[in-house]
Amino acid sequence: MIKVENINVYNIDNAIRGMRNPLQSWDKSDSEYVDCLEADIDCNECPYNLDSSHCYGADTRFVYMIGEKDLELAMKLVRAGAEHRKFLRQIFVSMDITAPLYWWKEMDTYKISTTTNSTSTMHTLHKRLLTIDDFSFDEVGEIEAQLICKLNSLIEMVQVYKDNQQEKEKYWRRLIQLLPSSFNQMRTWTSNYEVLRNIYHQRKNHKLSEWREFCKILESLPYSQFITE
Repeated sequence: MIKVENINVYNIDNAIRGMRNPLQSWDKSDSEYVDCLEADIDCNECPYNLDSSHCYGADTRFVYMIGEKDLELAMKLVRAGAEHRKFLRQIFVSMDITAPLYWWKEMDTYKISTTTNSTSTMHTLHKRLLTIDDFSFDEVGEIEAQLICKLNSLIEMVQVYKDNQQEKEKYWRRLIQLLPSSFNQMRTWTSNYEVLRNIYHQRKNHKLSEWREFCKILESLPYSQFITE
C-alpha cells in the first residue's frame, strides 16, 4: 500500500528563467503567469494539474504557463543529460507519503537533495492499539492476526508500566524489535525533479507494486514530461 497526499510543486518559474542563463537568452522566453479565470481555462486543462484552491490569489487563478519556446529548450536540455538539465534540480516538490517500511528502506537510497520528516515510531507507536490498516499485508491470515495481537499486548504492557521506566523500556524494546517491515509510516518528503526523474526511470517497472503506483503518481505532476521523457 502507498498513499501520496499534499503534493506541492514550486519554483518552476525561477528554474525556467535560470535555464536561459548560460546563453543569456532571456529575451526569447515566452512563459508567463496566466489568470485562468480571465483566460477561461478550465482546471482540468491546467498544466499544473491543480484545482483552484492551489492557485495564487483569492479572486484569480494565476498559474505559470511554460511557453512553446521555453518548453522546446527545456526538453532539449532534459534529453541532453544530467549535466545540461540542471534546471530540474531547481524545480522543488513536497509530498506526504504513507508507505510500508520495506518500501521506505528502498526510498532511502535516494539521499541527494532529499529531506524527510517522519511520524515517530519511537515516540508514538505505544500510544494506541494497532489495527490491520496500520500494515501493508497482501493477505490477512492467522499469522498476521496473531502478530498484531502480540504487538498490542506489548503496547498494553508498556502502558501498564508507564511509571516504571525499567519495565516500560523492556516491553517497548520488544515492541520495536517485533514490528514488521510491513508497518506503514507517513513521512513528509521533499526533493526535486531531477531526483524524481531518476526514481521514475529506475523504478517504474519494479517488482514492488508500491513503486509502480508511485511512478504513476509522478506522471500526473506538472510538466511531468521533464520526469518521464
